[in-house]
Amino acid sequence: MQTHLSKNILVTGGAGYIGSHACKALHRAGYQPIACDNLVYGHPWAVKWGPLEQGDIADRPWLDALIERYLPLAVMHFAAYAYVGESILDPGKYYRNNVAGTLTLLEAVRDHGIGHFIFSSTCATYGIPAQMPIAEDCPQVPINPYGASKLMIERMLADFERAHGLRSIVLRYFNAAGADPDGEIGEEHNPESHLIPLAIQAAQFGEPELAIFGTDYPTPDGTAVRDYIHVADLADAHVRALDDLLAGGVSVALNLGTGMGFSVRQVVQAIEESTGQRVPVRESPRRAGDPPVLVADPAYAMRRLGWQPRYSTLDQIVGTAWRWHEGNRLAPRPAVEGSSRQWVRPPSPRGG
Repeated sequence: MQTHLSKNILVTGGAGYIGSHACKALHRAGYQPIACDNLVYGHPWAVKWGPLEQGDIADRPWLDALIERYLPLAVMHFAAYAYVGESILDPGKYYRNNVAGTLTLLEAVRDHGIGHFIFSSTCATYGIPAQMPIAEDCPQVPINPYGASKLMIERMLADFERAHGLRSIVLRYFNAAGADPDGEIGEEHNPESHLIPLAIQAAQFGEPELAIFGTDYPTPDGTAVRDYIHVADLADAHVRALDDLLAGGVSVALNLGTGMGFSVRQVVQAIEESTGQRVPVRESPRRAGDPPVLVADPAYAMRRLGWQPRYSTLDQIVGTAWRWHEGNRLAPRPAVEGSSRQWVRPPSPRGG
């Protein structure tokens, strides 16, 4: 068992959207985030509050050297592939990266005597939920390999606690959205699959049209309803979960959401009202497996962590996202052969 003399926290996927916001929150709370990322989807420009170590958690010698260098007090694990559609088409990629990669990480954590683990899970582990809003005891029956990979990691964590005493908090969150309220970091995926940035890009450039998948759901306006949780609130919950574990808290799984649902049309309307720009849309058929409504019951997380979302209104979520996208405008470029349309950050004086 190592003696941990620092407040270093190893943040896998720390150059990604949620991981980078967690690094900022950790820094503010007095911790030193060590972002490790293979940069397949992460961005070096998003790492501003501690060192960036480029490498892959599946590389055990690299991981051992990293842990020995920093002697982290705990691990926050965000690194994962997270495109649901891709997971259906290429499940092996998701099981190899998400499950096998996490197994390598957990074995390194065990062997180096790290006793605290915060895991970025997802409401996708519930599949098509049997109840609404969704509480933590709702049956977990994922309907795609992405959700199944995250559920397998939850099972691994429970087994590692029984066998090795590793305590963990699993955070199952709903639709992460918005951007850093200070405007320092935001959401940039390539390809982009999230509703709010896609709608903002459509408003900024007039193309491509935003696809609305399904207009005949049993919801007030016929479009799917989701629980949008601001990324800064997610980051705050991760730090509170870390504090809880370090204070002796027991392992637990918690839902992170606002408990409020907004439809696709409501999101589009909020963007149009906030920006004064029209969002061009096209209506498309439902996607297989998309539930009409996904809304969290966050009451347990609020009680356990003393956590309360601060940016819970749709206007706050959309407003922070719009300000970041306007300040870091993503210019369209022609699609490369064999791929869909891509978006690229234009050159800027700050080298972003």
